[in-house]
Amino acid sequence: MVQRIVETSDPAGTEALGAELAAGLRDGDVVLVRGELGSGKTTLVRGAARALGVTGPVTSPTFSIGHRYRASRVTVSHLDLYRVGGLEHEDPALLADYLGPGRIAFVEWPSSDDGELANARLWVTLSHGGGDRRRIELGEGSVDDEDGAGLGGRR
Repeated sequence: MVQRIVETSDPAGTEALGAELAAGLRDGDVVLVRGELGSGKTTLVRGAARALGVTGPVTSPTFSIGHRYRASRVTVSHLDLYRVGGLEHEDPALLADYLGPGRIAFVEWPSSDDGELANARLWVTLSHGGGDRRRIELGEGSVDDEDGAGLGGRR
């Protein structure tokens, strides 16, 4: 269920929302991040990573499974599962270095049948609003979308 909808007018606003989300995250949390290409997923994660203490560049892990960034109290994991398509046929250890104790993970392009991600704390869906504007839906726990997209659907 959507618990909050936010509209941002520029990348700085999207990063600020990421920072706001980060303030409520705890060690071991997973945040699922959905949205079309170019909708601001990495921008949101960058804002969260900065708020958690990451000082270096935060870039999209599009051509790798993920990046890990050392923050002040945890490792921030930023995964992109776009090219994976689902974890059911992958090695169970694929995400071991990115999830679990001592980490806060942001997962772009999660699939609705990724059992390892079923216990995600939050989900975020970003969509284009024209120009630099973004419409961002936020929720906690599992999602049962009316359109059948499920928790991590690639709408």
